[in-house]
Amino acid sequence: MFSSLPQYLKDNNLQGDVRTLLLLKKSMERGLVNTIGDLYSVLKVLVTNEQKDIGPFTVAFYQYFLDIEIKPGESLNSAIARSEAFKAWQKKRFDDILVDAPEIDDRIEQFLNEVHLTTYDIKNILSGQDILNKDNPDLEDTSDPSTQSNGELNDMVDYSDIPLEELLERMKRVLAQQKERHTGGNHWVGSGGTSPYGNNGAAAGGVRVGGSGGGKMARKVMNDRNFFPVDKKVTLSDDNIDVALSILKGIEEESVQQYLDIPTTIKEGVKSGGIFLPHQKDKVDQKVQVLLLIDNGGWSMSPYIKTVTKLFSKMKRRFTHDLKTYYYHNTIYGGAYSGPARSSTEFEPIDKICKLDKNYAVFIIGDADMASYELSKDSIQNWQQLNDRFKRCIWLNPIDDRFWDTSYTINVLQQIISMFPLTPDGIEKGVLHMNRKRRFGKAQG
Repeated sequence: MFSSLPQYLKDNNLQGDVRTLLLLKKSMERGLVNTIGDLYSVLKVLVTNEQKDIGPFTVAFYQYFLDIEIKPGESLNSAIARSEAFKAWQKKRFDDILVDAPEIDDRIEQFLNEVHLTTYDIKNILSGQDILNKDNPDLEDTSDPSTQSNGELNDMVDYSDIPLEELLERMKRVLAQQKERHTGGNHWVGSGGTSPYGNNGAAAGGVRVGGSGGGKMARKVMNDRNFFPVDKKVTLSDDNIDVALSILKGIEEESVQQYLDIPTTIKEGVKSGGIFLPHQKDKVDQKVQVLLLIDNGGWSMSPYIKTVTKLFSKMKRRFTHDLKTYYYHNTIYGGAYSGPARSSTEFEPIDKICKLDKNYAVFIIGDADMASYELSKDSIQNWQQLNDRFKRCIWLNPIDDRFWDTSYTINVLQQIISMFPLTPDGIEKGVLHMNRKRRFGKAQG
């Protein structure tokens, strides 16, 4: 039961071993664990010793039991908002799927309340291996649908230790015999039971097939749109924005600092008879600084502005520490604007912008196609100044790159700043270009 849980705890620098599992089992036998919320409360007492342990414990618990991965530096709400468990819950209860609206936090709180307080009233947690050992996957389907169980679930079965390939192979054999829709039970592909395959059941680490989930504990979701291929060469849109977002994560900077690991130093020193040699640990800090310049002045850019803004707003919430956005029309003339209205009070000179940290990653969004007289000598110098200051600087262009050669201004600008298509594929190539710049050509000064 939960035999892989200790490893999740150890991965988060928490104590977790067989003794932890035995104490948890005793708590269940005494009736202290009836819901997932009880499970969280009991484990927290068993695992955490100090206030600082609660954060890492929450990360481990949510990842193991709800498949919610909380990334370094990310808030719990942000992790929940992008999780499949929360999306499925939203889809089941609401007509709309909120992403950016203020109400999202209220929904997350409701989701957590339901997960912790109103999940199945679990009396026992059974071993998935024991269930499968007694089960024949080639059993003939002779059951009468009218006699199927639809009652409350008092047990949960943990299939987390069963290899996913084995579960999928057994499911194929079960489906070969299945003739009817099934609810309840622990054998058929159906709903509301403890079978390792189905939906709305109490099976940890199973395979969800259809439905919206039950305890939010499945390892693999069948028929999920996220498994369908996405065309990375199509211009950025809401359909491929999540692909672009995952690619943008590649610009994260990591810095490693070493610090003295006092507990290990003492422990190893005692083992070696009083010879205390310093043991050091690496502390990895992640930092992202993004400077975004958007051409929001003409009709040709209007179809892309909303999607680009949404992409980088999502990026900031998920893993960016610092995002600065400026606006311009066609090209920059001495500077850019801090607001989309581009009013005179929002104008910031190029010299001021170039005083920002040289390690900013700069994304310029624009079609770069304009009348030749608009791209003046001074404007070209402004772009050159920007590119010289920020070595990680790329231009993302929504115009199909097959037509770039037909525009004089595009040809001029792409000689100054590396230009890529505004597609997930183009963003990926741009990020790789930025990372090469980071490794081999950092800015000076």
